[in-house]
Amino acid sequence: MHKSVAFTLALALGAGNLHAGQYLYAWAMQTTDPTTAVPPAESMGRDFLAVFEVGLDATEFGKLVAMLPAGKRAQMAHHTNYSMPADGFLFASDFRAGEAYVFDVRDPEKPKLSATFGQAGPYTHPHSFAALANGHTLATYQFKGEPDEQAGALVELDRAGRVVRSSDASDSAVDKFIRPYSLEVVPKLDRVVTSSADMLPSDESSHVVQVWRLSDLKLIRSVVLPKSPRFKDAVNKNATEPRLLEDGETVLVVTSSCGLYRLTGLSGDDPGVEFVHDFGYRNCAVPTVMGHYWIQTAMSGHALVSLDVRDPAHPVDAGTLALRADAVPHWIAGDPAGKRIVITGFGWLATRALFASLDPETGAMKLDSRVLDFAREWPDGWKGAAMPHGVVFGAAK
Repeated sequence: MHKSVAFTLALALGAGNLHAGQYLYAWAMQTTDPTTAVPPAESMGRDFLAVFEVGLDATEFGKLVAMLPAGKRAQMAHHTNYSMPADGFLFASDFRAGEAYVFDVRDPEKPKLSATFGQAGPYTHPHSFAALANGHTLATYQFKGEPDEQAGALVELDRAGRVVRSSDASDSAVDKFIRPYSLEVVPKLDRVVTSSADMLPSDESSHVVQVWRLSDLKLIRSVVLPKSPRFKDAVNKNATEPRLLEDGETVLVVTSSCGLYRLTGLSGDDPGVEFVHDFGYRNCAVPTVMGHYWIQTAMSGHALVSLDVRDPAHPVDAGTLALRADAVPHWIAGDPAGKRIVITGFGWLATRALFASLDPETGAMKLDSRVLDFAREWPDGWKGAAMPHGVVFGAAK
Protein backbone atom coordinates (compact mmCIF):
# COMPACT_ATOMS: atom_id res chain seq x y z
CA MET A 1 0.00 0.00 0.00
CA HIS A 2 1.38 3.39 -1.01
CA LYS A 3 2.07 6.02 1.59
CA SER A 4 0.60 9.43 0.86
CA VAL A 5 4.00 11.09 0.87
CA ALA A 6 7.15 9.07 1.44
CA PHE A 7 10.30 10.63 2.83
CA THR A 8 13.28 9.10 4.53
CA LEU A 9 14.58 10.60 7.77
CA ALA A 10 18.06 11.41 6.56
CA LEU A 11 18.50 15.01 5.40
CA ALA A 12 21.03 16.09 2.84
CA LEU A 13 20.31 19.83 2.75
CA GLY A 14 21.45 22.48 5.19
CA ALA A 15 19.26 25.15 6.72
CA GLY A 16 20.38 27.69 4.15
CA ASN A 17 18.85 25.68 1.33
CA LEU A 18 15.28 25.53 2.59
CA HIS A 19 12.99 28.36 3.53
CA ALA A 20 10.27 28.29 6.18
CA GLY A 21 6.80 28.22 4.64
CA GLN A 22 8.00 27.63 1.08
CA TYR A 23 5.71 25.66 -1.22
CA LEU A 24 6.10 23.39 -4.20
CA TYR A 25 3.49 23.57 -6.97
CA ALA A 26 3.19 20.45 -9.13
CA TRP A 27 1.16 20.14 -12.34
CA ALA A 28 0.31 16.47 -12.69
CA MET A 29 -2.02 13.93 -14.29
CA GLN A 30 -3.69 10.82 -12.92
CA THR A 31 -3.00 7.53 -14.70
CA THR A 32 -3.03 3.83 -13.99
CA ASP A 33 -0.16 3.39 -16.48
CA PRO A 34 2.78 5.71 -15.69
CA THR A 35 5.24 3.66 -17.76
CA THR A 36 5.14 5.96 -20.81
CA ALA A 37 5.27 9.72 -21.31
CA VAL A 38 1.88 9.56 -23.04
CA PRO A 39 -0.23 6.95 -21.22
CA PRO A 40 -3.17 5.31 -23.06
CA ALA A 41 -6.43 7.25 -22.92
CA GLU A 42 -8.26 4.53 -21.01
CA SER A 43 -5.76 4.80 -18.14
CA MET A 44 -6.27 8.50 -17.53
CA GLY A 45 -7.96 10.42 -14.74
CA ARG A 46 -7.76 14.21 -14.51
CA ASP A 47 -5.08 16.87 -14.60
CA PHE A 48 -4.54 18.63 -11.29
CA LEU A 49 -2.43 21.18 -9.45
CA ALA A 50 -0.98 19.96 -6.14
CA VAL A 51 0.63 22.19 -3.52
CA PHE A 52 3.11 20.77 -0.99
CA GLU A 53 4.85 22.25 2.02
CA VAL A 54 8.61 22.10 1.56
CA GLY A 55 9.83 24.56 4.19
CA LEU A 56 12.50 23.45 6.63
CA ASP A 57 10.32 24.31 9.62
CA ALA A 58 7.24 22.56 8.22
CA THR A 59 5.65 20.14 10.67
CA GLU A 60 5.61 17.54 7.90
CA PHE A 61 7.95 18.26 5.00
CA GLY A 62 6.11 17.30 1.82
CA LYS A 63 2.62 17.60 3.30
CA LEU A 64 -0.07 17.96 0.63
CA VAL A 65 -1.84 21.21 1.51
CA ALA A 66 -4.05 21.57 -1.56
CA MET A 67 -5.16 19.71 -4.68
CA LEU A 68 -7.18 21.30 -7.46
CA PRO A 69 -8.35 19.16 -10.43
CA ALA A 70 -8.79 20.80 -13.85
CA GLY A 71 -10.43 19.69 -17.08
CA LYS A 72 -12.55 16.60 -17.71
CA ARG A 73 -9.83 14.07 -18.53
CA ALA A 74 -6.05 14.31 -18.69
CA GLN A 75 -4.18 13.68 -21.92
CA MET A 76 -0.73 15.17 -21.24
CA ALA A 77 -0.16 17.49 -18.29
CA HIS A 78 2.87 19.35 -19.59
CA HIS A 79 4.49 22.75 -19.09
CA THR A 80 3.85 25.42 -16.50
CA ASN A 81 5.73 28.68 -16.08
CA TYR A 82 9.37 27.79 -15.38
CA SER A 83 9.30 29.87 -12.20
CA MET A 84 6.49 31.30 -10.11
CA PRO A 85 5.13 34.54 -11.65
CA ALA A 86 5.39 37.53 -9.34
CA ASP A 87 1.63 38.13 -9.44
CA GLY A 88 0.80 34.56 -8.35
CA PHE A 89 -1.09 33.52 -11.52
CA LEU A 90 0.38 30.24 -12.75
CA PHE A 91 -0.22 29.00 -16.31
CA ALA A 92 -0.25 25.28 -17.16
CA SER A 93 -0.91 23.29 -20.34
CA ASP A 94 -2.33 19.91 -21.25
CA PHE A 95 -0.59 19.75 -24.59
CA ARG A 96 -2.37 16.79 -26.17
CA ALA A 97 -5.76 18.18 -25.20
CA GLY A 98 -4.84 21.56 -26.67
CA GLU A 99 -6.03 23.17 -23.46
CA ALA A 100 -4.44 25.35 -20.80
CA TYR A 101 -5.34 26.71 -17.40
CA VAL A 102 -4.63 29.72 -15.21
CA PHE A 103 -4.39 29.13 -11.47
CA ASP A 104 -4.59 31.87 -8.86
CA VAL A 105 -2.13 30.63 -6.22
CA ARG A 106 -1.76 33.80 -4.20
CA ASP A 107 -3.11 31.79 -1.27
CA PRO A 108 -1.18 28.51 -1.63
CA GLU A 109 -3.53 26.64 0.66
CA LYS A 110 -6.57 27.68 -1.38
CA PRO A 111 -5.59 27.75 -5.08
CA LYS A 112 -8.32 28.73 -7.52
CA LEU A 113 -8.88 27.85 -11.16
CA SER A 114 -8.98 31.34 -12.61
CA ALA A 115 -9.38 30.57 -16.34
CA THR A 116 -9.44 27.85 -18.98
CA PHE A 117 -8.40 28.53 -22.56
CA GLY A 118 -7.21 26.82 -25.71
CA GLN A 119 -7.14 28.01 -29.30
CA ALA A 120 -5.86 31.54 -29.94
CA GLY A 121 -7.55 32.57 -33.16
CA PRO A 122 -6.16 30.17 -35.79
CA TYR A 123 -3.37 28.94 -33.49
CA THR A 124 -3.65 25.71 -31.51
CA HIS A 125 -1.89 23.73 -28.78
CA PRO A 126 -0.35 26.17 -26.29
CA HIS A 127 2.94 24.84 -24.97
CA SER A 128 5.13 27.12 -22.80
CA PHE A 129 4.59 30.33 -20.85
CA ALA A 130 6.51 33.39 -19.67
CA ALA A 131 5.05 36.07 -17.39
CA LEU A 132 5.39 39.73 -18.37
CA ALA A 133 5.76 42.78 -16.15
CA ASN A 134 2.38 44.15 -17.32
CA GLY A 135 0.52 41.14 -15.86
CA HIS A 136 0.12 39.43 -19.22
CA THR A 137 1.73 36.17 -20.30
CA LEU A 138 3.49 35.17 -23.50
CA ALA A 139 2.75 31.69 -24.80
CA THR A 140 4.14 29.60 -27.60
CA TYR A 141 1.52 27.90 -29.77
CA GLN A 142 2.87 24.98 -31.78
CA PHE A 143 0.52 24.94 -34.75
CA LYS A 144 -1.73 26.97 -36.99
CA GLY A 145 -4.88 24.96 -37.56
CA GLU A 146 -4.60 21.18 -37.44
CA PRO A 147 -1.59 19.68 -35.62
CA ASP A 148 1.66 19.58 -37.57
CA GLU A 149 0.37 21.24 -40.74
CA GLN A 150 1.66 24.81 -40.27
CA ALA A 151 3.89 26.78 -37.92
CA GLY A 152 2.23 28.28 -34.86
CA ALA A 153 2.81 31.62 -33.19
CA LEU A 154 3.97 33.74 -30.29
CA VAL A 155 0.83 34.89 -28.47
CA GLU A 156 0.29 37.44 -25.70
CA LEU A 157 -2.54 36.55 -23.29
CA ASP A 158 -4.18 38.30 -20.38
CA ARG A 159 -4.84 36.59 -17.04
CA ALA A 160 -8.09 35.12 -18.40
CA GLY A 161 -6.25 33.48 -21.30
CA ARG A 162 -7.73 35.95 -23.79
CA VAL A 163 -5.63 36.92 -26.79
CA VAL A 164 -4.11 40.39 -26.60
CA ARG A 165 -2.03 40.01 -29.78
CA SER A 166 -0.20 37.36 -31.75
CA SER A 167 2.60 37.03 -34.27
CA ASP A 168 2.92 34.18 -36.75
CA ALA A 169 6.12 32.10 -36.54
CA SER A 170 6.26 30.86 -40.13
CA ASP A 171 9.42 31.79 -42.05
CA SER A 172 9.66 29.32 -44.92
CA ALA A 173 12.52 31.19 -46.58
CA VAL A 174 14.72 30.20 -43.63
CA ASP A 175 13.21 26.94 -42.36
CA LYS A 176 10.09 25.25 -43.73
CA PHE A 177 9.55 23.34 -40.48
CA ILE A 178 9.05 25.65 -37.49
CA ARG A 179 7.17 24.64 -34.34
CA PRO A 180 7.34 27.23 -31.51
CA TYR A 181 8.31 25.32 -28.39
CA SER A 182 9.64 27.40 -25.49
CA LEU A 183 10.57 31.04 -24.89
CA GLU A 184 12.63 33.49 -22.88
CA VAL A 185 11.83 37.17 -22.35
CA VAL A 186 14.70 39.69 -22.33
CA PRO A 187 13.11 42.95 -21.09
CA LYS A 188 16.46 44.76 -20.91
CA LEU A 189 16.89 44.44 -24.68
CA ASP A 190 13.19 44.52 -25.71
CA ARG A 191 13.51 40.99 -27.05
CA VAL A 192 11.91 37.55 -26.86
CA VAL A 193 13.71 34.37 -27.94
CA THR A 194 11.69 31.31 -28.93
CA SER A 195 12.88 27.81 -29.71
CA SER A 196 11.51 25.42 -32.33
CA ALA A 197 10.84 21.70 -31.88
CA ASP A 198 7.90 19.44 -32.65
CA MET A 199 5.99 17.89 -29.77
CA LEU A 200 4.40 15.26 -32.01
CA PRO A 201 6.19 12.22 -33.48
CA SER A 202 7.63 13.41 -36.77
CA ASP A 203 10.33 12.68 -39.31
CA GLU A 204 10.91 16.42 -39.56
CA SER A 205 13.24 18.48 -37.42
CA SER A 206 13.74 22.20 -36.97
CA HIS A 207 17.07 24.04 -37.06
CA VAL A 208 16.23 27.57 -35.91
CA VAL A 209 15.69 29.85 -32.98
CA GLN A 210 13.60 32.98 -33.48
CA VAL A 211 14.17 36.49 -32.14
CA TRP A 212 11.22 38.85 -31.65
CA ARG A 213 10.79 42.43 -30.47
CA LEU A 214 9.01 42.33 -27.12
CA SER A 215 7.25 45.68 -27.47
CA ASP A 216 5.21 44.70 -30.56
CA LEU A 217 5.99 40.96 -31.09
CA LYS A 218 7.54 41.65 -34.48
CA LEU A 219 9.63 38.71 -35.71
CA ILE A 220 13.13 40.13 -36.20
CA ARG A 221 14.88 37.05 -37.50
CA SER A 222 14.80 33.25 -37.66
CA VAL A 223 18.39 32.22 -36.95
CA VAL A 224 19.73 28.90 -38.22
CA LEU A 225 21.69 26.85 -35.68
CA PRO A 226 25.10 25.93 -37.11
CA LYS A 227 26.49 22.43 -36.91
CA SER A 228 29.21 21.87 -34.36
CA PRO A 229 32.64 22.34 -35.97
CA ARG A 230 34.18 19.85 -33.55
CA PHE A 231 31.63 17.03 -33.33
CA LYS A 232 30.30 14.80 -36.09
CA ASP A 233 26.93 14.28 -34.39
CA ALA A 234 24.15 16.67 -35.36
CA VAL A 235 23.54 18.70 -32.21
CA ASN A 236 21.80 21.57 -34.04
CA LYS A 237 18.39 19.91 -34.38
CA ASN A 238 15.30 20.97 -32.44
CA ALA A 239 16.14 23.88 -30.16
CA THR A 240 14.05 23.33 -27.05
CA GLU A 241 14.85 25.65 -24.15
CA PRO A 242 16.31 29.20 -24.16
CA ARG A 243 17.36 30.72 -20.84
CA LEU A 244 18.50 34.21 -19.82
CA LEU A 245 21.76 34.42 -17.88
CA GLU A 246 22.26 36.53 -14.76
CA ASP A 247 23.53 39.56 -16.73
CA GLY A 248 20.01 40.06 -18.09
CA GLU A 249 21.29 40.22 -21.68
CA THR A 250 22.78 36.87 -22.68
CA VAL A 251 20.59 34.00 -23.85
CA LEU A 252 21.76 30.42 -24.28
CA VAL A 253 19.58 27.75 -25.86
CA VAL A 254 19.88 23.97 -25.63
CA THR A 255 18.74 21.51 -28.29
CA SER A 256 17.04 18.18 -27.71
CA SER A 257 20.23 16.61 -29.06
CA CYS A 258 22.27 18.30 -26.30
CA GLY A 259 24.00 21.11 -28.16
CA LEU A 260 24.28 24.48 -26.38
CA TYR A 261 24.23 27.74 -28.37
CA ARG A 262 24.72 31.42 -27.55
CA LEU A 263 22.69 34.18 -29.17
CA THR A 264 24.83 37.05 -30.47
CA GLY A 265 23.88 40.60 -31.46
CA LEU A 266 20.59 40.15 -29.65
CA SER A 267 19.96 43.88 -29.22
CA GLY A 268 20.30 44.60 -32.94
CA ASP A 269 18.40 43.82 -36.12
CA ASP A 270 20.70 41.01 -37.26
CA PRO A 271 21.10 38.58 -34.36
CA GLY A 272 23.18 35.45 -34.78
CA VAL A 273 24.00 32.27 -32.92
CA GLU A 274 27.15 30.30 -32.17
CA PHE A 275 27.77 26.79 -30.89
CA VAL A 276 29.43 26.81 -27.45
CA HIS A 277 29.11 23.35 -25.88
CA ASP A 278 28.21 19.71 -26.44
CA PHE A 279 26.93 17.95 -23.32
CA GLY A 280 28.01 14.63 -24.78
CA TYR A 281 24.59 13.03 -24.43
CA ARG A 282 21.93 12.87 -27.15
CA ASN A 283 18.71 13.51 -25.27
CA CYS A 284 18.52 16.68 -23.18
CA ALA A 285 15.44 18.40 -21.75
CA VAL A 286 14.61 21.29 -19.41
CA PRO A 287 17.45 23.36 -17.89
CA THR A 288 17.48 26.06 -15.24
CA VAL A 289 19.90 28.91 -14.53
CA MET A 290 21.00 29.42 -10.92
CA GLY A 291 23.47 32.22 -10.37
CA HIS A 292 26.26 31.72 -12.90
CA TYR A 293 25.46 28.04 -13.40
CA TRP A 294 23.48 26.41 -16.18
CA ILE A 295 21.91 23.21 -14.81
CA GLN A 296 20.94 20.73 -17.53
CA THR A 297 18.83 17.58 -17.50
CA ALA A 298 20.54 14.81 -19.49
CA MET A 299 17.77 12.29 -20.03
CA SER A 300 19.93 9.74 -21.83
CA GLY A 301 22.62 10.10 -19.16
CA HIS A 302 20.26 9.76 -16.18
CA ALA A 303 21.99 12.81 -14.75
CA LEU A 304 22.06 16.54 -14.18
CA VAL A 305 25.05 18.55 -15.43
CA SER A 306 26.14 21.98 -14.19
CA LEU A 307 28.15 24.42 -16.30
CA ASP A 308 29.87 27.60 -15.16
CA VAL A 309 28.67 30.14 -17.76
CA ARG A 310 30.35 33.29 -16.50
CA ASP A 311 32.08 33.27 -19.88
CA PRO A 312 29.05 32.16 -21.96
CA ALA A 313 31.17 31.69 -25.07
CA HIS A 314 33.28 29.13 -23.20
CA PRO A 315 31.20 27.20 -20.61
CA VAL A 316 33.14 25.12 -18.12
CA ASP A 317 31.97 21.83 -16.61
CA ALA A 318 31.28 22.30 -12.90
CA GLY A 319 29.64 19.07 -11.78
CA THR A 320 27.50 16.04 -12.61
CA LEU A 321 24.76 14.58 -10.44
CA ALA A 322 24.18 10.91 -11.31
CA LEU A 323 20.70 9.54 -10.65
CA ARG A 324 19.46 5.96 -10.64
CA ALA A 325 19.95 4.12 -13.94
CA ASP A 326 16.17 3.83 -14.33
CA ALA A 327 15.48 7.52 -13.56
CA VAL A 328 15.03 9.80 -16.58
CA PRO A 329 15.17 13.47 -15.51
CA HIS A 330 13.14 15.80 -17.71
CA TRP A 331 11.99 18.93 -15.83
CA ILE A 332 13.90 20.89 -13.20
CA ALA A 333 13.31 24.17 -11.41
CA GLY A 334 15.42 26.17 -9.00
CA ASP A 335 14.30 27.79 -5.78
CA PRO A 336 14.36 31.60 -5.42
CA ALA A 337 17.56 31.43 -3.32
CA GLY A 338 19.44 29.58 -6.05
CA LYS A 339 20.46 26.65 -3.87
CA ARG A 340 17.77 24.01 -4.35
CA ILE A 341 16.59 22.05 -7.37
CA VAL A 342 13.42 19.99 -7.85
CA ILE A 343 13.44 17.22 -10.46
CA THR A 344 10.66 15.33 -12.26
CA GLY A 345 10.79 12.99 -15.24
CA PHE A 346 10.09 9.50 -16.50
CA GLY A 347 11.02 5.91 -15.70
CA TRP A 348 11.46 5.57 -11.95
CA LEU A 349 10.91 9.34 -11.72
CA ALA A 350 7.50 9.19 -13.45
CA THR A 351 5.59 9.24 -10.16
CA ARG A 352 8.14 11.01 -7.97
CA ALA A 353 9.86 14.33 -7.42
CA LEU A 354 13.43 14.56 -6.17
CA PHE A 355 15.31 17.42 -4.54
CA ALA A 356 18.97 18.34 -4.85
CA SER A 357 21.21 21.08 -3.52
CA LEU A 358 23.60 23.27 -5.50
CA ASP A 359 26.84 24.61 -4.06
CA PRO A 360 26.85 28.23 -5.33
CA GLU A 361 30.62 28.42 -5.00
CA THR A 362 31.59 25.32 -6.98
CA GLY A 363 28.52 24.26 -8.95
CA ALA A 364 28.59 20.80 -7.36
CA MET A 365 25.22 19.16 -6.78
CA LYS A 366 24.10 16.77 -4.05
CA LEU A 367 20.97 14.66 -4.02
CA ASP A 368 18.59 15.00 -1.08
CA SER A 369 17.49 11.66 0.30
CA ARG A 370 13.85 12.76 0.55
CA VAL A 371 11.53 11.55 -2.22
CA LEU A 372 8.11 13.07 -2.86
CA ASP A 373 5.81 10.18 -3.86
CA PHE A 374 2.89 10.80 -6.26
CA ALA A 375 1.46 7.28 -5.90
CA ARG A 376 -1.12 7.60 -3.12
CA GLU A 377 -4.76 8.23 -2.31
CA TRP A 378 -5.71 11.72 -3.51
CA PRO A 379 -8.38 13.95 -1.95
CA ASP A 380 -10.60 13.80 -5.06
CA GLY A 381 -10.96 10.02 -4.70
CA TRP A 382 -8.25 8.93 -7.15
CA LYS A 383 -6.24 6.03 -5.74
CA GLY A 384 -2.89 5.34 -7.31
CA ALA A 385 -0.35 6.92 -9.59
CA ALA A 386 -0.04 10.49 -10.74
CA MET A 387 2.69 11.84 -13.01
CA PRO A 388 4.03 15.31 -12.20
CA HIS A 389 5.57 17.36 -15.00
CA GLY A 390 5.91 21.11 -14.50
CA VAL A 391 6.92 21.94 -10.91
CA VAL A 392 7.90 25.29 -9.43
CA PHE A 393 8.80 26.66 -6.01
CA GLY A 394 6.73 29.39 -4.42
CA ALA A 395 7.35 31.57 -1.38
CA ALA A 396 5.18 31.74 1.72
CA LYS A 397 2.06 33.89 1.53
